[in-house]
Amino acid sequence: MTTSLADQMAQRLRDVLHPDQLEVIDESGQHAGHAGANGTGAGTHFRVRIACAQFGGRSRVARHRLVYDALQDFIERGVHALAIEVL
Repeated sequence: MTTSLADQMAQRLRDVLHPDQLEVIDESGQHAGHAGANGTGAGTHFRVRIACAQFGGRSRVARHRLVYDALQDFIERGVHALAIEVL
């Protein structure tokens, strides 16, 4: 059984940031025909909703950087867009 890219990303965020709340949603199907879409309807555009103690006292930019840094290799492998909602 293969694990979805969203599940892999969620596992990475759990391993690195230990979030209190986490949701990773593949929104690629909503972006068909847009820049970065790969034609499969999956694996290019994601929304991350996350709450984590490591965000305490950090600016919005710093919180987003923590998420981007944790997922950098996914971005290098083709994730085109990442919408981050800090809860």
